[in-house]
Parts: sequence; C-alpha cells; structure tokens
Amino acid sequence: MQIGDIHLAPWQKSKQRFIRELVKHPIDLVVNTGDNLGHTKAIPPLLECLEPLLAKPGVFVNGSNDYYAPVPKNPISYIFHASKEPKSARLETTKMTNAFELAGWHNLNNKSVDIEVAGNPIRFIGVDDYHIGKSNLSELAASQSFTIGLTHAPYLEVLRGLTLRGAELIFAGHTHGGQVRVPFIGALTTNSDLPNKFARGTSGWSFEGKNSILSVVAGLGNSIFAPVRFFCRPEVRLITLLEVD
Repeated sequence: MQIGDIHLAPWQKSKQRFIRELVKHPIDLVVNTGDNLGHTKAIPPLLECLEPLLAKPGVFVNGSNDYYAPVPKNPISYIFHASKEPKSARLETTKMTNAFELAGWHNLNNKSVDIEVAGNPIRFIGVDDYHIGKSNLSELAASQSFTIGLTHAPYLEVLRGLTLRGAELIFAGHTHGGQVRVPFIGALTTNSDLPNKFARGTSGWSFEGKNSILSVVAGLGNSIFAPVRFFCRPEVRLITLLEVD
C-alpha cells in the first residue's frame, strides 16, 4: 500500500478514521512517501491513526512538510515555478521518524535496506527530500537484486539516479496529483520538473539503457492554507506486484 502527502492537522477526524480503516485491505508492505504532517501539533494524531498500519512491515522517506510547519502561500504560484524550502518553524521530525522505526518501519532517507516481503527478497533504496536539498544519491550503491526506490519529490535527477542504481519500481508523492486538474487538460503543475501529464499514476522511464516504472500517489491531503482539490480526488494506492517468467 502506497500512502503519502497526508498533511494531517489535528481536527481532520474523518481523514484519521479513513487511515485507521486502511488496514482492512490485504497489505504485505506499507510504502510511505512523506509529507505526513500538516500542523505543528500533528504528530500525536498521526501516530494514533497510523497505528494499525505501523503493525505492518513498512518503509518510508520524508517530505519537506515533515520538517517545516505549513505557511500561507499563493498556490497559483506553483504553476509558474516550484516552491522553495520553507522558512517556517521546524517540526519535531525525529519524534515521528523514531516512532516509525520503533514500530519496525525502515527509514530510507538516503539509505538502503534488504528485506523480505511476502517471501520475496527485495532491496529498497531511498532519498530524503530532493525538493529542499536533503537528498544524497551518493550514499546508495547499485545492486543486482530486484530493487524498489523511494523518493518524496519525483524530480528527474532523482528518478535517473534511482534507476541507474537498479530501481525497477519507484514510489513518489509530492505532486498531489496536480491538486487542481482541468478537464481534458489535466494537472497544471507537479511542483517539480516532472512533466504535468505524469502528476499521478504510473509511467515508464528509461535512463542510459536502464528502465523503471514510476508510481506517483495523489496523496490524501493538502496544505491547510490551500484546502482545495479540483477534479483530483485524494488517493491511497494498493499495488500488486506479479512475478513474470
């Protein structure tokens, strides 16, 4: 199950109930692509609603909103350029990540890990948020094993780096699916250099002869200062991987 961009605020009770009920689906692994927090006091309700999923095996990376509190900004500006690193209050990020790790989820912020998922050995590699300059691909070594990559923001440089290090499947978030989509046109922005037509869903990529599939989740939330989605429903993705001879 791929979940991301929760942007949780304490008063969002229906979102919290929805997250708690996700465990009713068959889940071998939870993939969390960041931006869990949407308020300075979001960590306790986040951990409470994620509790059932934290009992499942999981991997995660952070997004910028896991480090910085949200601030008012004009969302229309994203159409013209990607947002920059916030200058707002720092959040208690380690309180969240420590809880994830204590529950058994693997921290993939510029890290890699080999784990078994439903009896299948898989190598996972991930980067911290490229969007605010925290990613470090040099920490990740290539492997001959089947590899899955994680990134919060799907910038092309990151997709290239993960693919060249063996990632055949890459999970990302950040885009909110465009958040505002125009009928017959689609997303107006991805808040990155990823082309708008790939703002959500799956797409195929090739770099220097190596191929990967990108899965971008539209996410469950948005900034509390831009609480609008237009023709872009919130999303969690349940993905089944099949072995092909």
